[in-house]
Amino acid sequence: MKKNQFLLLYLIFFVLQNNFAQDLPNTNSDYVNQLNTISTSVPFLIIAPDSRSGAMGDVGVATNPDHNSIHWNASKFAFIEESNGFSLSYTPWLQDLVPEISLSYLSGFKRLNSRNTLAASLRYFSLGEIQFTDNTGQEISKFNPNEFAIDGAYAMKLSDNFSMGLAMRYIYSNLTGGISTPGGGVTKPGKSFATDLSGYFRTKDFNLSEKDANLALGFNISNIGNKITYTDGGEEHFLPMNLRIGSNLNVELDDYNSLSIAFDINKLLVPTPPVYDSIGTNPENIVAGKNPNVSVLQGIFQSFNDAPGGLREELNELMYSIGAEYWYQNQFAFRGGYFHEHQNKGARKYFTLGAGLRMNVFSLDMAFLLPATRGVRSPLANTLRFTMLFDMETFYGTDKL
Repeated sequence: MKKNQFLLLYLIFFVLQNNFAQDLPNTNSDYVNQLNTISTSVPFLIIAPDSRSGAMGDVGVATNPDHNSIHWNASKFAFIEESNGFSLSYTPWLQDLVPEISLSYLSGFKRLNSRNTLAASLRYFSLGEIQFTDNTGQEISKFNPNEFAIDGAYAMKLSDNFSMGLAMRYIYSNLTGGISTPGGGVTKPGKSFATDLSGYFRTKDFNLSEKDANLALGFNISNIGNKITYTDGGEEHFLPMNLRIGSNLNVELDDYNSLSIAFDINKLLVPTPPVYDSIGTNPENIVAGKNPNVSVLQGIFQSFNDAPGGLREELNELMYSIGAEYWYQNQFAFRGGYFHEHQNKGARKYFTLGAGLRMNVFSLDMAFLLPATRGVRSPLANTLRFTMLFDMETFYGTDKL
């Protein structure tokens, strides 16, 4: 019963946040209802790269481990059952805006023993072809902006129920191809290093309404790294540092059917833009909020109490994901989910659907995104994701591992 109560608390928190936040103290009603999105550099780092989580409303911090766990929670690899494997994913992105944008993802892992696992991934984001022009509208050049990230991760099981993981990341972002700025400067690719710290806890099996079940909890603090700049001495931009916590309930319905229900909460660990007066945008001109030009470490802690609208706006910055996964005979999967972001913080609200087919050596997953806001044309509409997973243990045979 305690496990059910834990999930119920999540739902109660979601309802309270949306319906009673106006009664909270430390709230400035003059600013809380204003559009105030948080922007970062290299946002491709927080796009769901795989079809399984993409079909479940972008949940993943506590779901059952799979080949793509390095993105969601590297510590889950310590509990993965396979010895090694890799996956390939492809996502045409924002197709209603620019048909050439896409995200490609390669991920793999190797379990060293019953407690230690290594993993790596490569993420490549192509922004299509862009035509650069000068101040008069004359064409200067064409360029294909692109970004990529290379990850390495280590997961260790600290007990039979708990593991922790560490991921290191190199980030490269080339958005301009070295084009000159109007002031005579020259742009350059942005580069950075980042770290993820994660944990994963899974209970032993227990009885839930005469069904075998277990509950998993997870957290991941991701993209902790130095700021990115695209010009010498130019403005520095925060990485999309993010805190993700969540839970996942697995239930074996019978010998042929199983069900998982997962719930995640996300918060960007980046300063919220303040409100300035009409004179300028220097720190002395801030009338609500805090100075966002701070160090990375200070920015992480400041992100919890710097919103101009006070505590209510801080709660509006939380993003919610809920998803479900049904398996039949451990071969056919059907998935669905929902993602919610407050209308003043980006307004991403969408449903997701997907399916999976598991064979002996490989598996195939697909996900589809449906906007949840009526009457609003979303650039995310009709987004498709495709993932193929390869189980090398089955391919080679366990005697060769």
